Amino acid sequence: MNDYRYILEKYNGTKSRYHCPNCNKPNQFTRYIDTQTNEHLNDTVGVCSRLVKCGYHYKPKQYFQDNNISFDKTSSSIPFVRKPPPPKPKTTYFNPEVMAKSLSSKAPNFFLDYLTTLWSDKELIYFLAKKYNIGTSTKWNGATTFWQQDINGKIRSGKVMLYNSETGKRVKKPYNHIGWEHSKIDNFNLEQCYFGEHLLNEEKTKTVAIVESEKTAFISSLYIPEYVWLACGSLNNLNEANTKVLKGRNVVLFPDAGCFDLWNDKIPKLEKKAIFVTNQLLKNKATDYEKKQGFDIADYLVRF
Repeated sequence: MNDYRYILEKYNGTKSRYHCPNCNKPNQFTRYIDTQTNEHLNDTVGVCSRLVKCGYHYKPKQYFQDNNISFDKTSSSIPFVRKPPPPKPKTTYFNPEVMAKSLSSKAPNFFLDYLTTLWSDKELIYFLAKKYNIGTSTKWNGATTFWQQDINGKIRSGKVMLYNSETGKRVKKPYNHIGWEHSKIDNFNLEQCYFGEHLLNEEKTKTVAIVESEKTAFISSLYIPEYVWLACGSLNNLNEANTKVLKGRNVVLFPDAGCFDLWNDKIPKLEKKAIFVTNQLLKNKATDYEKKQGFDIADYLVRF
């Protein structure tokens, strides 16, 4: 049981993520909550998910010290008695027909268009796209949906992103084109899983490789099919709960350039379930510029 009074707010959609007070990026900041009141401690107390490019983390202890607040004052001399946590809401799942319609769509998909400029075997690209549940979204013209299907075949949701068909880079102007298929569904309770997790049932003996980006997982599967490539979507999703599906597997972590220590430090909490190692390729080969830009293994593979 977690006995800390102040904990990071659990993800409950974009409404539970805020503007970072340091880099001012939207939907990147997680605030600390007081488990006794279930309220935010302060709008500035929390952590930014942009660990490399921002790295802001203002902890409750620092906040109390900076404002000369004692724990006695914050509790008004009332003993701390933890309130029982609210019952965990049931995970919401998508109807498989929704994903099937996205996978069979004939509308433009700029991400797949980009891949056809790199890889001569178009049939392989579309075969693997279907295997990985990569569909087309109507949110923006040419947008791609990376569906999350868990090890039990349940469809959690789909992350929607728009890419430039020529460069393969995400479209971030005039705003960051990223969203979720469930965003307009009321009372949807998202519990994320690894992108590509459903493939663990098909490839039970292969070593598992985990990257952060869904795009990177798919591109890597084209170039290095010896692994089952998964994406965690965010370092926060590389956690004990999600690692249960990897029980007994050999797992290689492929962090972005400049993120080796952040990923490698996760292993002690995860290795009860599986055998983990962290690949050092980008740590040893990436330039300072590439580390600053957050290059990942796919940025190197597409050069070949």
